[in-house]
Amino acid sequence: MNQGMINFGKIYHSLMESQLLSNQEFRRFQRQMMLSEIGVQGQETLKKSSVLVVGAGGLGTPVLKYLASAGVGLIGICDNDLVEESNLQRQILYGSLDLGKQKAIIAKERLEAYNHICSYNIHNIFVTAENAEWICAAYDVIVDATDNYKARYVLSDACAALKKPLVYGAIHEIQGQVTVFCYKGGPTLRDLFTETFDEKSAPPARDLGILGVLPGIVGSIQAAEVIKILTGTGSVLSGRLLLVDIMQGSFETYSFTASGH
Repeated sequence: MNQGMINFGKIYHSLMESQLLSNQEFRRFQRQMMLSEIGVQGQETLKKSSVLVVGAGGLGTPVLKYLASAGVGLIGICDNDLVEESNLQRQILYGSLDLGKQKAIIAKERLEAYNHICSYNIHNIFVTAENAEWICAAYDVIVDATDNYKARYVLSDACAALKKPLVYGAIHEIQGQVTVFCYKGGPTLRDLFTETFDEKSAPPARDLGILGVLPGIVGSIQAAEVIKILTGTGSVLSGRLLLVDIMQGSFETYSFTASGH
């Protein structure tokens, strides 16, 4: 008997004792549960967990799809933008028939069709200093998939106050960044970039080129960080900034610490 069959048997035995997972979930997630890092217990944890994804664009759409594919029980979608034709090159949940429609609403429809086992909340608003803590408070993990500098600091400050991990991703042309802020008292965005970025000095995101596969790569890594945080496995990118350059084919990691601000 090969190792895969042994793992399958162990999973099936554990499933019989599970009070949370259905036979349908067993069939859907069995390959994931074969991993010793996940198992039935990890899958149950994912089902009981909630994640808020702020931004349903280039980064947010792959994050959302992979969280749904992993079986995260409650997924929040926070975005107030409309689908534009220039989005379709990289925002993988939308198509030509969605132009002019609310991203959050379309994203929910696509995800429900993809995996109806999960639940989805829509927040058709922009995150501000006034509402950030209120929105984030209901979720276990927050994902920063925005392209707005001010919103990034607002999210980091809110997560620091709430003591909730924030999975950060950013992209620029052919390069991307991923790290985790506010994880178990770890560094925040202000520790990595101590001065608030002057948004007026930078061109709007819509004026910059972007290779469509880049947000897919960075968003996938963000989703992996979320799964690691929720299941308590692996080495979380807290205090470490992962830099991705898809033209050079390079992945480099730089360490940073809390500044004590």
